[in-house]
Amino acid sequence: MKKFNIRKVLDGLTAASSSSSSSSAAAQPGTPRENDAVQETLQSEHFQLCKTVRHGFPYQPSSMAFDPVQKILAVGTQTGALRLFGRAGVECYCQHESGAAVIQLQFLINEGALVSALADDSIHLWNLRQKIPAILHSLKFNRERITYCHLPFQSKWLYIGTERGNIHIVNVESFTLSGYVIMWNKAIELSTKTHPGPVVHISDNPMDEGKLLIGFECGVVVLWDLKSKKADYRYTYDEAIHSVAWHHEGKQFVCSHSDGTLTTWNIRAPAKPGQIITPHGKQPKDGKKPEPCKPILKVEYKTTRAGDPFMVLSGGLSYDTVGRRACLTVMHGKSTAVLEMDYPIVDFLTLCETPYPNDFQEPYAVVVLLEKDLVVIDLGQIGYPIFENPYPLTVHESPVTCCEYFADCPAELIPALYSVGSRQKRQGYSKKEWPISGGNWGQGTQSYPEIIITGHADGSIKFWDASALMLQVLYKLKTAKVFERARGKEEKSGADIVEEDPFAIQTLSWCPESRMLCVAGVSAHVIVYRFSKQEVTSEVVQLLEVRMQCDFGDVDSPDPGGEQTPTLPVPGASSSPQEVEPPTLLSTGSNSSDGPRDNIPCLQVRSSPLKQSPGYQVELVIQLVWVSGEPPQQITSLAINSSYGLVVFGNSNGLAVVDYLQKTLLLNMGTLELYSPSEPYQRQPCSPRKTRQPSGALCDSVDGSNASEDRCKSPTSGSTSPCNSDEERKQKFIEKVKLKGRRFSKTVASDFAKMSRKISTSNEQKPDLDAKDVSFTRSRSSSVTSIERESREVISSFHFCESFPRKTDTMVSPCLLVGTTQGSVMMVAVSLPPGGDQRMQQPVGVSSCGTLVRLKGGILTMALLDSTATLLPPSYEPWYDTNASDEEKERSRKRRPASPPSSHEGHDPQFAVLCSDKQAKVVAMPSQTRIYKHNITETSFVLRADVVQMAGANCIACFCANGHIMTLSLPSLRPLLDVNYLPLTDMRIARTFCFSNLGQALYLTSPTEVQRITYSQETCDNLQEMLSELFTPVETPEAPNRGFFKGLFGGGAQSLDREDLFGETAAGKASRSLAQHIPGPGGMEGMKGAASGVVGDLARARIALDERGQKLGELEERTAGMMASAESFSKHAHDMMLKYKDKKWYQL
Repeated sequence: MKKFNIRKVLDGLTAASSSSSSSSAAAQPGTPRENDAVQETLQSEHFQLCKTVRHGFPYQPSSMAFDPVQKILAVGTQTGALRLFGRAGVECYCQHESGAAVIQLQFLINEGALVSALADDSIHLWNLRQKIPAILHSLKFNRERITYCHLPFQSKWLYIGTERGNIHIVNVESFTLSGYVIMWNKAIELSTKTHPGPVVHISDNPMDEGKLLIGFECGVVVLWDLKSKKADYRYTYDEAIHSVAWHHEGKQFVCSHSDGTLTTWNIRAPAKPGQIITPHGKQPKDGKKPEPCKPILKVEYKTTRAGDPFMVLSGGLSYDTVGRRACLTVMHGKSTAVLEMDYPIVDFLTLCETPYPNDFQEPYAVVVLLEKDLVVIDLGQIGYPIFENPYPLTVHESPVTCCEYFADCPAELIPALYSVGSRQKRQGYSKKEWPISGGNWGQGTQSYPEIIITGHADGSIKFWDASALMLQVLYKLKTAKVFERARGKEEKSGADIVEEDPFAIQTLSWCPESRMLCVAGVSAHVIVYRFSKQEVTSEVVQLLEVRMQCDFGDVDSPDPGGEQTPTLPVPGASSSPQEVEPPTLLSTGSNSSDGPRDNIPCLQVRSSPLKQSPGYQVELVIQLVWVSGEPPQQITSLAINSSYGLVVFGNSNGLAVVDYLQKTLLLNMGTLELYSPSEPYQRQPCSPRKTRQPSGALCDSVDGSNASEDRCKSPTSGSTSPCNSDEERKQKFIEKVKLKGRRFSKTVASDFAKMSRKISTSNEQKPDLDAKDVSFTRSRSSSVTSIERESREVISSFHFCESFPRKTDTMVSPCLLVGTTQGSVMMVAVSLPPGGDQRMQQPVGVSSCGTLVRLKGGILTMALLDSTATLLPPSYEPWYDTNASDEEKERSRKRRPASPPSSHEGHDPQFAVLCSDKQAKVVAMPSQTRIYKHNITETSFVLRADVVQMAGANCIACFCANGHIMTLSLPSLRPLLDVNYLPLTDMRIARTFCFSNLGQALYLTSPTEVQRITYSQETCDNLQEMLSELFTPVETPEAPNRGFFKGLFGGGAQSLDREDLFGETAAGKASRSLAQHIPGPGGMEGMKGAASGVVGDLARARIALDERGQKLGELEERTAGMMASAESFSKHAHDMMLKYKDKKWYQL
C-alpha cells in the first residue's frame, strides 16, 4: 500500500521514472528512448469503486410485502437482504448489517417507509424516499423473541407479538415502546393451565379499530378490547393455527389449521366454528370426519362487490400426494382451482384495488413467492393465467458456469438479438399490464450498449441487455440440441465422463463485430456458431474429431523451430479432420466392452436433420476423443477470429488450431513442442519431486506415489519419452475413478483443483525472473499432494493479433499469442492464403515461433498496443448473413482491413501487454525486450485480469483472491487503484468475475444474483441520477363512504384514538431493559429532507402547495360567506331599529 501512495504522489513523473520505482522495472539495454514519450492520461482520480445494482432472483427468500398505493413489492431473504421491485427496470437492493433472516415486512402504505422484523429480534424502519434506502431507526428486543408484526393502515402504532405470547406496541415515528402491553395470561381464560404458545397472528377488526384479534399457536384466538383492556371473546379449536383472515365487514374471520382444515367463526358466536371445511380432504360417505391433510400455511379471504368472495390458500394437500409439487388453491364460489408451482411456496399476497380493510377488497392478482421464482397470477381471467414477468429473475434457471461482460458493443447488436429472441417467448400469458408498477426510472446519461453473456450447466447460453443499469434477456441458445440426448443407461454410463451436466458450458469466446460465437463444454467439445436471420435445416451437422494426447512420439506436427516458414502440418494419428457423417465416424472407435476406449468422443452428435431457427446456428462441432482408455482433457482456453477464419483451443495436453471455414485441423501440438529446442526457456520439472501424474478431469490421487514416474517430453528436445503403457494408464484411471466415486462434475473438480494449487502456493516467495532466466521452480505445500492437476503445463490463454512473429521480422503478420499456466508466452505465426475462393481452397499455414517471454504465475490475459499506447484489437470480419441472397452478401460483406503493414526503423512500433496471476509485463515488439514489469501480488494470486478501455485510455484491471481490485496504467504499469473489496468466499465468484470497458465489472454474488460494480469515478459521481426512484408522490384513495343509514344508526367503521391509549401520558413508559433503541443516520424529517431526490422533493412541494392553495381558497370562500352573512344581519338589525325607533313600549 505504501508503494501505491507514493505512486499517487508521483503521477506527474515520466513513464521511465515510474517504471524504475517499480520492482525491477528498469528499461532493458537497447530499449528505444522513444518509448518514454508515451503520455499516459489515466490518473488515480479517474478511479473509484462502488456497487451499482444487483439483478436476479433474491437468494433464499423468506418474506414479502406489497404497498397497494405505491405498487412496490419488497422481498426479504434469509441472509438479511432486502430487494424492492417496481415497474420493469425499477429494482433496489439493500442489506441489514446483522445478516439475520428477515421474518416479516410491513409497508407504511403510501408513506415511503418499510418496517422489517429480523430473526435476531430486531425491527428496523427503512426510508424509501431516497434512491438508496437507509435505516432511520432500529429497536433490538433483549428478553423476548419476535414472532409476528402488524401495522394497521394509516396508523403509527406497530403491534409486535412474541414467542412468550405477549404483545408490545411500538411508535414507528420515534421507534419507542409504549407502556401498553397485552400479556398472554390476561388474554386467555384464567382456567387454562397451559401456555398458549407464540403469537402467530395479530389484526384489528376492519370495522372497529378498538378490537384486536390475537391468534396463538395452540389454537386459541382472542378478540381483545383495547380500551377496556380485556378479552371480549375467546375462540378455541383443537388444532394449531397457522394464519387468520378477516371478512371485510368485520363480522367473521377464517383460520387455517395444521390438519388442513379451515374454520370460519362469527365473532359473536365463540362456542364453535360456523363452518369447518377441508379443501383437499376426502369426504367419507358415512359422515365421519375427513382424513387429515397437510397444514394450510396461509389463507386470505377477499370479497368482491359483484360476486362470490375469493379464498386463496397454500398447503393443505392430502398426505397421499407424495412427491406432488407445491400448490396454491383458489376457491371462488363453488369452483376450486389448484395451481401447481415449480418450487415450494415461501409466501403469497393477494393484490386488491383498495388499501382499506373495511371495504370490498376486489382482488385482481396473487403474487406467489417461491423458493426460486416469483409468479403473479391473474384472478380476473378464466383459467387464472400468469403475468409475463418483466424482471430478470431467470439468471439461475440453470446454474451459471461462466460469464462474460461486453460494454460499448456495436449499436445494432441488441436489436438484432432481441428480434431473434422475441420469437422464443412463451404464449398464454395474461394480456393485462404487470401489476407491480411503482417507481420511476433513473435519469442516467449512460447510453452505450452493454451485453452480458451467461453460460449454464444445461448447455444453454443467454444474452442479456445490460444497458443503463437494467437487465433484460435478449436471446437464449441451447447448445445441447446438437447432441443426442435420449440414450439407454448402459450406453450412457460407458460413454460419459461427466455424469451430471455433460453439456455444461466451460468457457466461451465471442466476437461482437462479426457475431461469431465459440463455446467449449465440459465434455471436451467445442461448437462454432454463426449468426443468421434466416431459418435453415442442416441435414448433417459438420463434425471434426481431434485426438490430443500426452504421448508425443505418435504426434505428427511441424518442427517447432522458431526460424522456419509457416507450413501446414500433416494430420497423423493425433488428428482426424475428415468430414464424415457421425455414424461412420463413430464406428471407427473401439468399444469399451472389447478393449480400451479409443477414438470415441464423450457425446454423440445428432444424426438426424437439425432445424435451426433464426439466431445462432451451428457452423462446426469439434470433439476431443478418448485416447487408449484415457478420457480427453477438458478445454481450458479458447479463442476465435473471424478475419482469419480460425478457432484455437487448448488444454493440459497442448493446443489445436482449426480452420472453421475449410473444416480442417491445422495444428495439433503438445505444449512442450511449442518451445524452440535451443531456447533458454526449455521447461524444467516444475517440482522437486520427479513424479508426474497422467491428467484426468477426475484424477485426484491420494498420494504422490500414484503419479507417473516419467514425464512426457518433446521429441525435439533430444530425450526419449517413456510414457506408461495404455493398459497401465487405464488401470490407474479406473482406480482413481473408483476412489473418487465420481462425486464431482468436471467443472467442480477443475475449479477445486485449480484453487487448491493456487492457495497452496499463495504464501510462497518465487524467484524474480528476468528475460534471461533459464529455469523456473515452483514449490508446493505437501497438504495438497492429493491434487496434482498442475503436474503438466496447461494452455491458459490465447490472443489473436497482427504483430511480428520473430525478432527479425520487419512487417506485421497474423499471429497467435499462447499463454500457459507456467508463465510462458509463446508466439505462433499464421500464414493466410489470399481472400475469396483461394481462401477456401488453399491451406492456412501455422507454425510455432518459440517463446516470447516468461512471467511468474499462470498467464491470464494478453493484449497489443501501438507505439502511442492505443489498443490494437484483433482484426475481424464485419457480420454478414451467410444464408441471405448473394446481393445482400456482397453489399454487407466487407472485410475489415487489418492494420496497415508497418515497418520499424530504429524503434519498436508495438507493445505486448502480458498479465499473469502474479505479475504484469510490457514487452517491446519486435525486439522482444521487456521495458516495464510490475509484481501485482506476492502473497495472493490474481483470479481475473482484463485489458480494458477507460476514459479514452487503456489499463489492466485485476481481481485478486484476497479481495483486492486493482488497476495498472499502460504501458508503464503504474498502480492507479487498489481497494480491498471482496475476499474470495467461494468458487462462484472466481468463475464469474469479469471486467469490461468504461469501468464496469460484475460477478455472481449468489447462485441466483448478479452484482454489478463500477471502478469509474465518473460513474460513481452519476450513480444517484442513474438509479431508479422507488417512491413517487401518489394521493391515497378516498376512504369508503359510510352511507346515510350507517351514519344515522351508528354502523360502519369505528375509529380509535390510539394516541390516547398508547401514548406516554396514558400508558406510561415501557421497561428500558425490554428493548434497546438504535438510531439510524438521522431523524425522519432530516432524512426526508436531506436524502430524498430532487424530483421527489419538488413533487412533494408541488402537492403541498396545491393542498395549501386549495385550503386557502376554501378559507377565502368561507370568509366571504361570513362577511356576506354579517352584512345581511347588520342590515336587518338596522331596519328593525328604524321600525321601532319612535314607538312607545306599550305600542310594541
